Amino acid sequence: MDCCEKLTPDFSSEPELPGSDKQINRRTVLKQLAGLASGIMFVSKRNAYGQGRQVLLAFCGQLLCVVPYEVTRARGHFAEEGLDVRLVYTRGGNVAMQALVGGAVDYAGTSFDVALQAFAHGAKIARFASTGRLPLFALATGPKTAKEIRSLKDLENRTVGISGLGNADHILVIHLMKRAGADPDRVRFATLGPNLYDALRLGQVAAGMVQEPALTLVTGAGGGVIANIMEIEEANRYLGGPYEFMGVAVRVEERDKRREEMGRLTRALAKGLQDTRNIPTKQAVAALPKELITGANRDRLVTILERYRKSLYPDNVRIDPSATNRVAEAHTSAGLLASSVDYKALLDLSIVGN
Repeated sequence: MDCCEKLTPDFSSEPELPGSDKQINRRTVLKQLAGLASGIMFVSKRNAYGQGRQVLLAFCGQLLCVVPYEVTRARGHFAEEGLDVRLVYTRGGNVAMQALVGGAVDYAGTSFDVALQAFAHGAKIARFASTGRLPLFALATGPKTAKEIRSLKDLENRTVGISGLGNADHILVIHLMKRAGADPDRVRFATLGPNLYDALRLGQVAAGMVQEPALTLVTGAGGGVIANIMEIEEANRYLGGPYEFMGVAVRVEERDKRREEMGRLTRALAKGLQDTRNIPTKQAVAALPKELITGANRDRLVTILERYRKSLYPDNVRIDPSATNRVAEAHTSAGLLASSVDYKALLDLSIVGN
């Protein structure tokens, strides 16, 4: 599972590897907005200490996204607020959002990219809490191109690997290049799915948007890093500041009757965020479901979380409007959000007291 959210129509008929004469640039594909995915996978863990009505919270199952939620559960913060929260793992944030819009769950934790596109398509949702302030991507080069490509401008006339055209990582590449004065129309994008480590390592693409642990692995193999926006200093440099990522949404028609419950949920998550940032990292990793990290290198995960946790996770659940603006600007820049869309109605800043 990953957080490469599919925000555009299905481009599965387009080429998936470089070397094809069908390779396409952004002019060819950024034409329309996406619908939501379907299907829910329930592989969650129930909080045995909760009280009262069970609350279903669905979210993408990417490791670094879920840490604050599982830490909140494991440390008993949901229970302290009288909540019996069941964490519902789904196959991506779009599926979590579909579950919310369809009434299958009470809340959805997704990237702001997903919430923004759902809202733009008419979904009656309200985002009221933030649990992640940076996207989980870095723009890296492979071992064969690390010395040649050192800046965003150097990507022009090159092939860049992304998970999918119109996905969150694709949007970020376009936005980063434009902010740096580079021309994304001169880039060939190769759609490789979320696991593009091998293509980058083998030189099938010159650069690519990767997550962890792929970034650690590719740099260990001699690759380079153009922009690692999982680091707050890099995000400040390349994006101008935090870039709203993970957070929680509710159906608008239920917001008034859930307001007190939403307050308790945000208080619990605020405590979980503080723990995620400050408890021994091994304890945070130990909070994750065994099924989620089966086959993973636990020591590497501890190292990765220790490196990024102060950057990725805010110290409170308040939504930063300037961080949401940056996401909206990126979507508009990539042609995926009409300038006429007033997304401010998506944000409910009253629950946490912004």
